[in-house]
Amino acid sequence: MVDEESISRAERRRRTEGAILAAARRQFGELGYERTSIRAIAAEAGIDPALVMQLFGTKERLFSEAASSGVDLQTLTGAATGDLAAAAAAHLFADFENPSRREGAAALLRSSLTHPAAGAALRDQVMSPAQAAVASTIGGADGELRAAVLNACTLGVTIARYLLQDPVLAGADRADVERILQPALQSIVAGESGS
Repeated sequence: MVDEESISRAERRRRTEGAILAAARRQFGELGYERTSIRAIAAEAGIDPALVMQLFGTKERLFSEAASSGVDLQTLTGAATGDLAAAAAAHLFADFENPSRREGAAALLRSSLTHPAAGAALRDQVMSPAQAAVASTIGGADGELRAAVLNACTLGVTIARYLLQDPVLAGADRADVERILQPALQSIVAGESGS
């Protein structure tokens, strides 16, 4: 039997973490990594800054948690080999095609490209574990490299379409981008065998 006090404590912690992540995502997205402070995030969440540090440890870890909160990495990391190309393409569009999340996702990505600590946090704490899982699914001697190239391709399309707003790519219908992108991603996943 579960103790009622431990449930309420766990629920309080979950809610506190959720409030911190929502405030962090908004502030990192609006202000960028450099101008966002733990103190301001704590104030918006209505808690003590020490609690933010207790729960997340560092600003970099909080950034990576905020950047990945709400993003369904399981769809990508749990995909079978034959489904990886479609999952990678769908993952590319997940935040950026959602009007309520687009602005924040773009700002978080921009922060990771312009601030070394934010970039390292996103790379090491969000992208690397997902890429390792994809590499394991791909398998083979060059599975890690193919997973890295797959990641680089989707990241490149994301940057060109949503940050740089390349007129052709930004103006293209999502279905058309997926139609052209998926076979390229599939060839990366399949490697030399072509299957």
